[in-house]
Amino acid sequence: MAKECSSTTCDKTSCEGCSHKEPKSLQETMNVYSNIKHVIGVVSGKGGVGKSFVTGSLANRMAAKGYKVGIMDADITGPSIPKMYGVTGAAEADDNGIYPMETKNGIKIMSINLLLPTEDTPVIWRGPILANMVKQFWTDVVWGDLDYLFVDMPPGTGDVPLTVFQSLPIEGVVVVTSPQDLVKMIVKKAFNMAEMMKVPVLGIVENYSFVKCPDCGKEIKIFGESNIDAIAQELNAPVLGKMPIDMDYASKADSGAFHEIENVYIEAADAVMPK
Repeated sequence: MAKECSSTTCDKTSCEGCSHKEPKSLQETMNVYSNIKHVIGVVSGKGGVGKSFVTGSLANRMAAKGYKVGIMDADITGPSIPKMYGVTGAAEADDNGIYPMETKNGIKIMSINLLLPTEDTPVIWRGPILANMVKQFWTDVVWGDLDYLFVDMPPGTGDVPLTVFQSLPIEGVVVVTSPQDLVKMIVKKAFNMAEMMKVPVLGIVENYSFVKCPDCGKEIKIFGESNIDAIAQELNAPVLGKMPIDMDYASKADSGAFHEIENVYIEAADAVMPK
């Protein structure tokens, strides 16, 4: 049984085994052949809001500015990053670790799809195994020198997002959402999890905000009026962009040409990236 300490006599020696002792850090050790300056998580309270699209867009923007960038595809059961960038094949490995593959615009990526026999092989694993795989993406992957590693996290607040928050030195997160009635609850779930993990929210990106008529240019808000500004103000987090449904962007992502996309709708995100 853990002993209790006296608040008047507590010191390093007397606190050995004390229940008030600071909990041990759960952060994993970075691969010795990696040097990563900033780790940014991209999160959402639910699936299907375009989280991977935002992850890739942020990575493209920073790579275009001359930074060395990587993407960790931590959505183990629903990986999409390699397909978006047209990256196929098996990642190579040696005694130093596993080597990420590179996109045509020089972004290093690691995904479970680069370790499976085929890209449509299902990952039927329980939570602890999924979580351990994410840890290995940090401890066993030879990332080399990176200015930014963007972590595309699975939706929700389960095992894998929790593992990412606890095991990696996440410096901040970007929350992705859509303009539907559920948005307030969804954003708050993601925001509250980050707050509980003591990770700052850098800002919020709203996807599917509108579709622009190809004939007249009118913005049609098919999911209704957005209330993301009011929610962001309540949470004291900036809105980093409102992204439309863009068929050109969608076709490039589907055809593996995501490296060609310069997402102008999230320019505000540049200013909140840690330097």
